[in-house]
Amino acid sequence: MSEVLSKINIKAFVESVLAILIGFLIGAIILLAFGYDPVDAYVALFKGGLASTDNIAVTLHYSTPLMLTALTFAIGARTGIFNIGAESSFYFGAIAAIAFTNIWGNLWFGLLMGMVLGALWALPAALLKVYRGVHEVISTIMLNWIGWYFVLWLIVGPYANPKNPIKTIKVPPSARLPLIGNTVLSWGFIIAVIASVSIYFILWHTTLGFSMRASGYNEKAARYGGINPKMAVLWSFLIGGMMSGLGGAMKIMGDYPGYAISQGGANIYGFGFDGIGVSLVGRNHPLGIILSAIFFGMLKAGTSSMQQTGVPLEIVRVIQGVIIITVAIPSLYDLIKKALGRGAA
Repeated sequence: MSEVLSKINIKAFVESVLAILIGFLIGAIILLAFGYDPVDAYVALFKGGLASTDNIAVTLHYSTPLMLTALTFAIGARTGIFNIGAESSFYFGAIAAIAFTNIWGNLWFGLLMGMVLGALWALPAALLKVYRGVHEVISTIMLNWIGWYFVLWLIVGPYANPKNPIKTIKVPPSARLPLIGNTVLSWGFIIAVIASVSIYFILWHTTLGFSMRASGYNEKAARYGGINPKMAVLWSFLIGGMMSGLGGAMKIMGDYPGYAISQGGANIYGFGFDGIGVSLVGRNHPLGIILSAIFFGMLKAGTSSMQQTGVPLEIVRVIQGVIIITVAIPSLYDLIKKALGRGAA
C-alpha cells in the first residue's frame, strides 16, 4: 500500500482539487448570471449522484465505460502519443458483444472478442504511425469516422432486431454481466477497476511498461538505452484498443435493461471522446482515472436532479462542461509542456 501511495503526486492532487473548486465557482457565477440559485443546483447535483445506494449505483454505472476509454488515452499519453482512437474501438467492442454472444452465448467470450476487435481496429493507426510516420491524431480521427459508419451499417443491417426496429438484437441472458444487488450496476465496474489496477502494474512494474514510459519521456534517450520506441508505440495502441473494446462490450453486456445498441448508436457514441477528459482529470494515471471516472459519473447521474431545480438541460451541460474543462487544464498543460520538451530535444 505504501508503494502505491508513494506514486501519488501530492502536487498534482492539490492542483486537481483546486481546479475542481474553481470549476464549480465559475459554474456558480454562470448560474447566478442566468438567475438560478447555485446552492440549490449543486445540492441537487450531488444528491442525484450520491444521495442513496441507487444513486451511487447509477454514478458507478456511468463511470464504468469512461474508466476504460480513459485508460486508452492515458496509455498513449504515457507513451508520448495523442491517441484519440478510443471512440471507434469502443464501437467495435459494443458490436462484438452483440455478434459473438449471439453465436456462443458466453459472457467471457463476448468480453474477449470485444477486446480483440478493439485492438484490431487500433492496429492500422499503430502501423501507420510506426512505419509511415502518419500522425496519430489524423489517422485515428479518420478511423473513428470509418468505424462509426461501418458499425451503423451493422446496427441497421445484419444485427437489426426485426421485433424492435429501434434496437439491435439483444445480448442473450447467459452472456449478460450480473447486476450487483437490486441496482443497475453490473460487475463491469469491478472489472474496470481491475483493468485500471492492471494497467498501473503493467506501466510501472514491467519491462514493457518501462519501455513505453521511457519512449514517452524521451524517444532518443530510450533508443540509446536499448529500447525500441516503435514497439512501445505499437503496444500502446494495441493495449489501448483492448481497453476501449472491453469498455464497449461491457457497456452493452451490462446495460440493464436494454442489453442492445439503439438505432443510430446513441447509447455507444461519445464515450471515447469523454474518456480523454476523464484521463486528463486523472492526470493520465490509471489509479487517478478510477476517481476521475467516478467524478464524471456523478456529474452525469446528477443531471436530471439538477434540472428539477429549474435549471434547463442546456445550462446544466454548460456548467458540467466548464467544470470538466477547468479540471482538465492542469493535466493538459503538463501534456503540452512535455510534448514541446520532446520536440525541442
